[in-house]
Amino acid sequence: MGDGVTAPLHPSAPGGALVLRGLTLGYARHPAVHHLDGTIPPGSLTAVVGPNGAGKSTLLKGIMGEIAPLEGEVARAGLARQDIAYLPQAAEIDRAFPIGVFDLVAMGLWRRVGPWRSLMPHRAAVAAALAAVGLTGFERRPIGTLSGGQLRRALFARVLLQDARVILLDEPFAAIDARTTDELLALVHGWHAEGRTVVAVLHDLDQVARHFPSTLLLAREAVAWGATREVLTTDNLRRARRLCEAWDEDAPVCRAAAHASRHDPAPHDHGQGSHDHGQGSHDHGQGSHDHGQGSHDHGQGSHDHGQGSHDHGRGSHDHTHGHAA
Repeated sequence: MGDGVTAPLHPSAPGGALVLRGLTLGYARHPAVHHLDGTIPPGSLTAVVGPNGAGKSTLLKGIMGEIAPLEGEVARAGLARQDIAYLPQAAEIDRAFPIGVFDLVAMGLWRRVGPWRSLMPHRAAVAAALAAVGLTGFERRPIGTLSGGQLRRALFARVLLQDARVILLDEPFAAIDARTTDELLALVHGWHAEGRTVVAVLHDLDQVARHFPSTLLLAREAVAWGATREVLTTDNLRRARRLCEAWDEDAPVCRAAAHASRHDPAPHDHGQGSHDHGQGSHDHGQGSHDHGQGSHDHGQGSHDHGQGSHDHGRGSHDHTHGHAA
C-alpha cells in the first residue's frame, strides 16, 4: 500500500445509487469537502471515517441536499427527497425544546402524513417504532430528560418511521453505552439486510472493521474508498492526518482541480501547496436549531396537527436537524 489511493472507487451502479461527480461542498465559498468522485451503490453499507474536520458531516448534508455544491453534483438516480433519512449528531439536538418523545419520533411520519393531518391513525406505528428501540413507556417524557443513549434510541425510532431507501447516520454511536450500541447496530444490519443503503459517519475504526464492508476515508478529499480492509491501512490513515493538518481553510475553490477530478478518479493530494484547504473544521450553524421535519402540536392533548399546530418547518429554527458542519 502506497501513499496514494489504494482502494478503487466504486464503479457505476444501477438506479438508486448515489453518484458523486467532482463534488465540492463548503461554506461562504470555502471548501470543506473537495472534488469527490465515486458511487455509493444501492443496498450498500458504508462507513465514512477521517480526522476531525475532515468534512464527514458536511458530506452527509450534501448528499441529503441540505448544502448545495460549490462545484460538481450529487446524482440521486431514482431517489426522491423523502427516500433519504438523516440522523443528526446528538450535539445538534436542542434538548431544551419542549417536545416529548412521542412527538419527536412521530416526525418520521411528516412527509407521509403532512403538517395538517392528525397523527391519531398512526399512533400504533409510533408505538411499534418505540418498542423496536426499547422505549415503550417513554412516550410522554420530555426529550430533555433522556440520557444520551435514550435520545439516540428515539432518533433511531424516528428513522424507522421514515422507511427510507437511503439512511444517513452522523456519529450514531458516539458517547453511548455498549449495550445500546450493540442494539442499534442490530437495526443497522437489519436495514442493510432489507436492501437499504446505509452511510454512517464513525470514529471507532475497530467497529468499522467489524461491521461495515465498505469505507470512505475522507480528509476533505478522498484518501481511499472501497473495501474496508483495503482502506484502513496505516499508510492511508497517516496520509489522511497529514492532509487535514496541511489544509488552508481560507483558500478559494480550486476550479482547475475540480475539472481534473472529473477525469481522474484518484483524489488530488494538495499537500501544503497552493490548494491547501484548511486545518480546522467549519462549524456553521451552532446558532441555528432544528425543530424537526414538520409541524407538530406540542400541547398536552391529542397529537392532532390541525389549524392550531405549530409549524416549525425545516428552516433556521429546526431543532432536530441542526446545521453544524
